[in-house]
Amino acid sequence: MHIVLELLLLVGIIIYSYLESLVKFFIPRRRKSVAGQTVLITGAGHGIGRLTAYEFAKRKSRLVLWDINKRGVEETAAECRKLGAIVHVFVVDCSNRMEIYNSVDQVKKEVGDVEIVVNNAGAIYPADLLSTKDEEITRTFEVNILGHFWIIKALLPSMLRRNSGHIVTVASVCGHGVIPYLIPYCSSKFAAVGFHRALTAELETLGKTGIKTSCLCPVFVNTGFTKNPSTRLWPVLETSEVARSLIDGILTNKKMIFVPSYISISLVLEKFLPERALKAISRIQNIQFEAIVGHKTKMK
Repeated sequence: MHIVLELLLLVGIIIYSYLESLVKFFIPRRRKSVAGQTVLITGAGHGIGRLTAYEFAKRKSRLVLWDINKRGVEETAAECRKLGAIVHVFVVDCSNRMEIYNSVDQVKKEVGDVEIVVNNAGAIYPADLLSTKDEEITRTFEVNILGHFWIIKALLPSMLRRNSGHIVTVASVCGHGVIPYLIPYCSSKFAAVGFHRALTAELETLGKTGIKTSCLCPVFVNTGFTKNPSTRLWPVLETSEVARSLIDGILTNKKMIFVPSYISISLVLEKFLPERALKAISRIQNIQFEAIVGHKTKMK
């Protein structure tokens, strides 16, 4: 009898959730303020990280910027200061666990507790599997997912004590679907999406609902890391557009941020389409970018 009641309750929850989503679609979500909050952004010397730093600077957040590229992160910091933000710069290799731990300790001493962390640093090596060097595979995972573990393990205790904070995982649409010649990258981004979902569930189980989580999943972004990307069905995004979508998702506590938003619909459809149809869609999509195939650079 209990299982019947629970199933009826489940149906009611599903119906209510759909109605709630429909209402929220037409009513703008309330945005929180990040003014004065300490925001740590990794990979802040270029691309999405740099433009995200600008968005937080405009909102008067206090910024802690990490990047392995000293010149790049200092250029970002200079622009953020022009926008009126207080900025602290650290040169950090997000593939190095001890360097991450030591840098977090330094941030705590010099700046204080981090309230928002944007795990944005990434690595990508477009190539077929046999042309991908072992050290490139290792670095892809060290930066794209293992670095997330070390950073969050170091920052989470203070968030748990306060039951407050926001953890942002920058993943990719490649964390939901695969693209040839990006096997290590896709695998690491699947792991990043899994990290976000599992961490979100664990925080809810612990009753730490004041700690929010978001996961950014854009399609190809014009950052220069992937050369000459093009597709027929997706746009190639500019970093400014992605950063605006990310900051909007953070301010509204959105858990999964797809850019463009309609990509989420196509990913749902993929779960129901037969394999032959998916292959046909892939041919129509005609995703291309420069990759090393057979140790030669080609458009693939």
